[in-house]
Formats: sequence, structure tokens, C-alpha cells
Amino acid sequence: MARRTLATVFAAIAALLPVATPASAADRPVVTRAALDPALVAGRGASVGFLEQEAENARTDGVVLGPDRSAYTLPAEASGRRAVQLVAGQHVEFTLPAAANAITVRYSIPDAPHGGGTTAPLDVTVNGAHRQRMTLTSQYSWLYNQYPFTNDPGADLLHPDWWITECSCVPAATTPAPVIAKPFRPNHFYDEQRLLLGKTYRAGDKVRLTVPAGTAAAWTVVDLLDSELVAPPRFVPIAANAVLFGADPTGRRDSADALDRAIAFARRAHLKVYLPPGTYQVNRHVLVDDVTIEGAGSWYAIVKGHEVALGTPAPDGSVHTGVGFYGENASNVHLSGFAIEGDVRERVDTDQVNAIGGALSNSTVDSLYLHHTKVGLWFDGPMRNTRVTNNVIADQVADGLNFHTGVTDSVVSNNFVRNSGDDGLAMWSEKTQDARNAFDHNTVQTPVLANGIALYGGADNTVSGNLVADPIREGSAIQVGSRFGAEAFAGKLRIADNTTVRAGTFELNWKIGLGAIWFYALEKDIAADVEVTGDHFLDNTYNAIMLVSDFPVKDEYSITGLRFADLRVDGAGTSVLSARSAGSASFRNVDARNVGAVGVNNCGSFNFPPTGSEFALTDLGGNDGWLAPWLLPNTITCDDRPPVVPPPAPSGW
Repeated sequence: MARRTLATVFAAIAALLPVATPASAADRPVVTRAALDPALVAGRGASVGFLEQEAENARTDGVVLGPDRSAYTLPAEASGRRAVQLVAGQHVEFTLPAAANAITVRYSIPDAPHGGGTTAPLDVTVNGAHRQRMTLTSQYSWLYNQYPFTNDPGADLLHPDWWITECSCVPAATTPAPVIAKPFRPNHFYDEQRLLLGKTYRAGDKVRLTVPAGTAAAWTVVDLLDSELVAPPRFVPIAANAVLFGADPTGRRDSADALDRAIAFARRAHLKVYLPPGTYQVNRHVLVDDVTIEGAGSWYAIVKGHEVALGTPAPDGSVHTGVGFYGENASNVHLSGFAIEGDVRERVDTDQVNAIGGALSNSTVDSLYLHHTKVGLWFDGPMRNTRVTNNVIADQVADGLNFHTGVTDSVVSNNFVRNSGDDGLAMWSEKTQDARNAFDHNTVQTPVLANGIALYGGADNTVSGNLVADPIREGSAIQVGSRFGAEAFAGKLRIADNTTVRAGTFELNWKIGLGAIWFYALEKDIAADVEVTGDHFLDNTYNAIMLVSDFPVKDEYSITGLRFADLRVDGAGTSVLSARSAGSASFRNVDARNVGAVGVNNCGSFNFPPTGSEFALTDLGGNDGWLAPWLLPNTITCDDRPPVVPPPAPSGW
């Protein structure tokens, strides 16, 4: 097959995308949360300082892309599964819903033909004046191929010995060898950029984003605009000012050693370290223990670094280092009020190139902006009693946050995570349990791979009050999984009062639909005390709830004793419950509407015994719209791939 240029492939992809007419020109701003009416998610998710406006709801002369939930497409990775595509001379204009002096633009532009990214201008005007120019980049987006991905769009399969859905085969074991189109599986299209406007504008003022003539980008896609009234820089007078220890706020000289000196002095003098406004170049880990570091605010104090290749691998296997604050069995560390801007453009799983890492007990991480690192916060236990609050974590190559091994008695609350390259928030009990932790009132949007919130083992943990939107592929909104070498679930797991939207994705490898919340027994039984209460599952592409064991172990592991109560399911393309495992669950006051297929798709363990499915349901009363008596306790209703009926948009209950 003739080798196609990347530009030709992108043009072909764009031509296949569903296209709607441009949004109507309305002066009244449409403010959303996760592309929903805020009333539908009141009291759930993070309380943030910015207001979200989707580009498809703004005034534009561009083309609205989507909706589409198919992986590897631009609308699928957009918030709300729609965005606006512009070419030179076109614009999208937002009406400010409240006073603002800062904006964040989420966008996509094409990759370079051979990878590595491009740059392109975007003009910002307010009320037709005060023009500022943003320089957009695709250097931190556009990954390709199989896990752990590559930046090269022309690369051959990274794992030709893996089964792939594109040919339903193992390419290396297939004769004749299948022809795999390149670029293979383009993904991670979007990035975001922040801009201080230089003055405060009023509600009703018009912010216009225009692609100027002469841009090198064939197209510019705008997904959304967040507008914010940022407070003035914070000044901490009685502190070890990092500039006085040699830190360079212009970013021209490396400031890592100066930060070390300021931290050492602050510990001796029992003072805080203060980061004044500026950009500080840091190209390695800064070690912290028993210290407080406060910045002037995440819009003003920016710690920014390059990814640096190591001459020899580090003892932990890292082949790169980069900007980050790390603790080595540290305690009493308090970080707040600054941004960390990394330079990570590829996924190397052995690398410790995270914004915050190591072990920090009895510590707090608050009001940071974490951008372009591998993982926003990766904690390796043992550690305990740490609070992660009020942070924005965006455009990571891998997870937003991960509690890995022996993290206990800790809280992750009121954080906003967008465009993670793996799980947005995760607890991974590899070898040692994560215990008595809480993920509470966080917002996770558009995780490109895996899940919004994922629990791999653990004891007595809680997931409550979160908002999870638009998972893309190989995962869904909330997962409870016995996999990745995790310890068995133990004690009580409480999943309460969360809202998911546009989840229940299509699993590309299995070629079936997942649930917005799904339980996966791959390596062990799931037999803990699991309670799912008060959750709302909105606009599910396939199922609201799924229980599954992988087919090779379907007769070895089961999922038992789950309790579901006081749930709302508004829209399911197929079923409320898909059971593909042995086990049992009870249901009380689970109300559903707009269900595309049968309420329960009960396949059990696929042995189809005459006694009924290996999965049994108990009706505790109050269930409406899905759980008919004839389905109980274990009627086999197995339709492996039922037709999908797209549900209407969610509305008030």
C-alpha cells in the first residue's frame, strides 16, 4: 500500500467526522459543568474558580464537530463529545458570564507530518480590541500506536504479537500479514493553555478566538473556554524568599540549587519558603521534608523544567528526570500556590517524571496547577494522613493521581482533573493495601485511556460526591478491579453520591460495551462489603452497571454481595445492568428511564446451565423502569452485543 502523508490521513479523519451546523449566535452565555446544565450535577464534583463554556454553544463561523464517541476521533476526546473546528480567518466568540481577567483555552492542532508537534497562532480579542496572541502547540499531544505509545506516526506496530481489534487477529501470527493503516490509533489530541488578560473584564464582554491568516495549521479545534477572576499575587513577608537564595524568576538560569538552599534555611529557621511571581527553571527533583513552600498563586509562580535524559538509569529504573517535588519517606510537607509545568512528551513507565512524587505523610498539597508531567501526583507508600485539595491537574501523559501501595488515612478532595492519559484518580494496592482513604468531590473529565476513578484492591476506602465525564477508551467512569497484582478488596468499599455522564464506553478489545461503573474480577474474587448508593449515571453509551470476569477465568473468580441502592439511571444505550460474571447483587430504589434494550443483560459465566444464570439478582423493592419480576433471580437474558439506542440528553428527574 502506498504510504500516505499524515496530512492526508488527518484530512480523511476530519471528513468522516459527524458535522453539525454551527451553533446559533446567542449573546447569553451558556455555562456548563462537564458540558451539562449545572443543575444536573449540583453538589457534586469540584467547586472551582472558573466557569466552563463549550465552544459549540458559542457564536462561531466555524464547523461544529460531533457528537461522536468513537475512539481516535477529535469529537470523542472533546468535552461533551463536541468541539468547533476553525480554519484561517474563522473565530469562535464567548460572552463572559461573570467578571474575569484570565482564560484557559482547550484546543487541538495537527501534529507535524513525522511527529514532534507544531505551533500555530491564535488571536484573542475582547470586545474587538486588546489583541493578544497565544502560541498553540501540539508538542504535548498526538500519541500513536499500542501501549505505551509512541510519538512517531509512521511507526510499525509496537507489539505485533498482541491481538488487535482492527484485524481481529495477532498480526505476527497471521498469514498473509494484515496491512495496518498508519498512523495507527492516533489519540491524546487536546492540550490547554492559560492566559492572563491584563485587566478585568465585565460580564457580557465578548472574548473572541480567531485563527489568523497565515497560520501553518490546516485547522484549529477549540473545545472550550474557562474564564476566571484570578486574585492578585499573594505575598508572604515572613518567609525564606527563594529569590534571595538565588532563584531566578526570569527562568533563564536553573533555580534547583537555590530552592535547595531556601528549603534548608527554612527548616533551620522554622520558616516557610516563599516563591514570588516569576518562572523558575528546575530540571530535576527537588527533595522536600518537614517544609512548607507557598507560592504567589498558581497563575504567578511557575516552576518549569525540561525533561533530562540520564547518562545511566537511576536505581528506580528512571531513564529521565525532570521538574518535580519529591519526598523520601518525608513528613510534614505543605505545598501550595504555584504551578508545575513539565516537559514530558512520551510515556516511559519506569520514569519518575511526575509533578509530585515519593512518600509524603502528614502533609498537604493544595491549590497547585500541574501540567505536562507524566503523572500529576504519584505516591508510593507507605505513607499516611495526607490531604490533596483544590488542585488543577491537566494534560498528563499517564494518571492524574495515583495512591500506589500502602497509602492510608488520606483524602483527595475538590481537585479538577482533565485530559489524563490514564486513570484520572487511582488507588492501586499493589502488594500492600491502600486503606481508609477517600476520593471526595473531585471532577474528572476526558481521561483518554482507562478510567475516571479506578480502585485496584484496597480496604475501607470511599469514593463520594465526584463528577466523572467522557471517558474515551479501555475503561469507563468508575472501576473496581482485581487486577495489576492488587491485593484483594477487604473491609467496606463505599461508592456514594457520584455522577457520571457519557460513560459506559465501548471496549475496543472485547468489542462490547462497558458500564459507567464496572467491576472486573480478573485476578481474584471481588467479595468485600461493597455498597453503591446515591449515584447518578447519565447518558450511558452502553450500560450503567457492569460486572465482568475475563473469559479465561470466568469459572475461577466471582463478584458477590454487592449492594446497589438509591440510584438514578437516565439513559442507557443498552442495559441498566450487564452481568458477565458469576456472583450476586441486591438492588433497592434503583430508578431508570430511557433504557435502550432489556433492563438486565444477564450472561453469568456463559455456561448457560438449566438452573439459570450463575449471577443472581435480589430485588429489595422500589426499583423502577428496568427490573421486571421475570428477570429474577437469575433469568438468562444474554445478548452479547445488543443494538444500541442512543438515549436523549439528560434532564431533571
